[in-house]
Amino acid sequence: MEEIYHFERLDAWQYSRKVVVAVYQLLKKFPSEERYALCDQLRRAVISVPSNIAEGIGRMAVKETVHFLEIAYGSLMEVYCQLQVAVDLGYITNEEFNQVKPLIFTTSKLLSGLRAAKAKQA
Repeated sequence: MEEIYHFERLDAWQYSRKVVVAVYQLLKKFPSEERYALCDQLRRAVISVPSNIAEGIGRMAVKETVHFLEIAYGSLMEVYCQLQVAVDLGYITNEEFNQVKPLIFTTSKLLSGLRAAKAKQA
């Protein structure tokens, strides 16, 4: 049996990785002048989601776990906002954004549920 860490079993973490892949695919469509601006900001925000889930679940104190899950949720909202701006700027189409939206919404619901469950343990 393959050994995995607890966070790897979480749907929130698994979906957040799908969001990372989807956003990275969209970033290939951005103009080169955005490489060090919006692209970098999106990369940092999107990779923060699964990273903070993993770090939070790895914490021993429930309050710390909840804190990192809140950071992950905030980063996910940042990604959503930045993708809307990318549509406004014409870097991606509304259709491309709409393809990523369900992943973001599902991840946000899973994160909210996970946070609520952990907060009850505090």
